[in-house]
Amino acid sequence: MTVSLNDRNRIVITGVGLTAPNGNSLSEFRAALLAGKSGVVPFETRYIGGVLAGVCDFDELKYQKRKERRRGTRAGSIAVYCANEAVSDSQLDWSHVARDRVGVYLGITEHGNVETENEIFEISKFGYDTSVWSHHHNPRTVANNPAGEVTLNLKITGPHLTLGAACAAGNAGFIQGVQMLRLDEVDLAIVGGVSESIHTFGIFASFQSQGALARHDDPAKASRPFDIERNGIVVAEGGAICTLERLPDALARNAKIYGEIVGYAMNSDATDFVLPDARRQTECMQLALKRASIGPDEIDIVSSHATATEQGDIEECEALKAVFGDESNVAINNTKSYIGHAMGAAGALELLGNIPAFDDRLAHATINVDELDPRCGLRQIVLNTPRELERVDYILNNSFGMLGINSVLIVRRWVC
Repeated sequence: MTVSLNDRNRIVITGVGLTAPNGNSLSEFRAALLAGKSGVVPFETRYIGGVLAGVCDFDELKYQKRKERRRGTRAGSIAVYCANEAVSDSQLDWSHVARDRVGVYLGITEHGNVETENEIFEISKFGYDTSVWSHHHNPRTVANNPAGEVTLNLKITGPHLTLGAACAAGNAGFIQGVQMLRLDEVDLAIVGGVSESIHTFGIFASFQSQGALARHDDPAKASRPFDIERNGIVVAEGGAICTLERLPDALARNAKIYGEIVGYAMNSDATDFVLPDARRQTECMQLALKRASIGPDEIDIVSSHATATEQGDIEECEALKAVFGDESNVAINNTKSYIGHAMGAAGALELLGNIPAFDDRLAHATINVDELDPRCGLRQIVLNTPRELERVDYILNNSFGMLGINSVLIVRRWVC
């Protein structure tokens, strides 16, 4: 293939690593999505007791020693696992990679709550004597921790950032990596999102106080985006990390290419702390499409953000209708119905769960929809059973977050 200088601005995905409540690799995760397998289970959390959550079960010691794991955080451990899996999957000769030209950009929803809650609980046993407070607390709670733990583990000396972008953060990690590669700040970007949210009781308590914490007799049916009987969010943990490279670099080493990032956008609602705005979501999707130089009719799959909150689902459906209309053949699906809301990792996991559709041409379903809310009544929503498509060339991934932050990523199928 002839490669031009302009192709240095073309950014491709060459390695994937993930842990989700229903799978610890892309193949496991994809199989679970196509089979309708949920990862939501009963979970005990401090002060609240029994809740439902998406819980990951991966080997924390595959790439870390026990001492390193004890010193670090759950989010860091998730990030280390997923980053190593992505690097391994990329088949890079890591011993010859210039580590000062590698950047790590990971999205998070929040960080530090878990460690702070744990330390306060521990000192409460000693009359709140702060002399027993852990000296590891500060490096555990700084916002750059998850990405920083990756650099320590992989001996990366290039830049690292964690991007606090609420539940739009998974996409934000990808976008930052694309931009840094195009600016020639790095030659390899390790990107995505991570979340340890289930280990802080505060997030459960807050959603419970808002009346937005999901309950169901059957944990597997608790997360119900678009369903008339949905009753809130299932909190989940997880991680999804990819290696990004410039197209010429990937081709030069004959790398496996999962897809090309061709469009992205981020904007802000500027309307409310928690309530979404369909107008701004519409504009965000339209901007991403413009940057990708394609029309909405060329999108084959939309991975929706829908969290199973009433207004959130309705506002996104209004935005989707504004962009894609009633007659398009786009397939709209949702991954949170399987695993819950993995916060900072959500967007990245949801994108990766759809990437295999480039090859198998299947749009995985949104499960747990017994009765579609008429206000979310888009005929394009894939309900309960995967849909086979004639082609899958473009996937659009929506991720929206509190304080009105919106992100959209568009990935194109790679063809030599």
